[in-house]
Amino acid sequence: MKALVALILLVQLPIHQAVPAAPPAPLGCDDPESEAAAEFAVNYINGHSHHGYKFALNRIDNIRVLSQGLNNDIIFLELDLLETTCHILSPTPLANCTVRSFTQHAVEGDCDVKLQKQDGKLSVLASKCHSHADSSEDVLQLCPDCPLLASLNNTDVLTTVTAALNDHNSKTADAYLRLLEIGRARIQYHPVHNVSVEFAVAATNCSAEEAQNNVEACQLLPGDQSNFGFCTATRVTRPSEDLRVDCQLYGHQVPTPDTPFPSQDTSAGLVPSAAQGFTNHNLRVSHNNPVASESSSSEFPTSVLSAKSVAKRAVAEVAQHDKVPRPVGFVPPPPPPCPGKIRHFKI
Repeated sequence: MKALVALILLVQLPIHQAVPAAPPAPLGCDDPESEAAAEFAVNYINGHSHHGYKFALNRIDNIRVLSQGLNNDIIFLELDLLETTCHILSPTPLANCTVRSFTQHAVEGDCDVKLQKQDGKLSVLASKCHSHADSSEDVLQLCPDCPLLASLNNTDVLTTVTAALNDHNSKTADAYLRLLEIGRARIQYHPVHNVSVEFAVAATNCSAEEAQNNVEACQLLPGDQSNFGFCTATRVTRPSEDLRVDCQLYGHQVPTPDTPFPSQDTSAGLVPSAAQGFTNHNLRVSHNNPVASESSSSEFPTSVLSAKSVAKRAVAEVAQHDKVPRPVGFVPPPPPPCPGKIRHFKI
């Protein structure tokens, strides 16, 4: 009988269980790991854009990490980007591209990006972006005489681009250039009336002189010989006529993800941005990586769009999973700081 009682008591003794380790602290928007993921995402976005300008990171608005197992995480990022002066076809590295100033009527890009980090390697699973220009009121308040962004199908804009390209081709002995797309246009009405334009061009298989005889026969160079370029021009109409044009060719480029070649419709000399009347570079693009795969089915969960939800999640995780005994009066660590620092300026 005593042996039976002893056995029962032994069975009832608590069995030692390993105390679960506390989960890693949630990432902050300015943590090195967050910044590395954001840099990777920005390069991906620029590398998959075929129109307009390269964008640079201005701020990490939010970050959320979902563990998918050992060394496998899904990262959701909310990013604020700013337009640079480098066209998307320019070979200039993003680090050397200048962010447009506030008084140049800045354009901001808002992006949600879904990444996977597996065994330390990042890949983009999906991205959604759209862009918008700063309000005219904000620009004029700081700079009353600064020209504002104009619609790319504005008559003055189209006239200026045509005049600028004709002027360049009439004064060069090099290859005849054709228009790829209008990237930007600004119009100033006072104290003088001038139109400033920026547009991408490409060299054809004709010289400028040959094009005078049969311009329709001039075709863009094939991919292995392609030569893209960029032009800026300013046309003053009042108080007197004046036209200034500057075109620079980038030279032959081997296509890479960072210097994508334009699609066939653009190579045909169309102006997709102008035809749709956009006032600024259109970053309204979505991309899903068909090669990447992961186990999370949600695309961009609503919670990734709310900094408050991340803060609540951080506190809840500490309360639910942190079983390590704490001294009396222990206060859980604060949620990670988001949004992050502004690198340039806020729109």
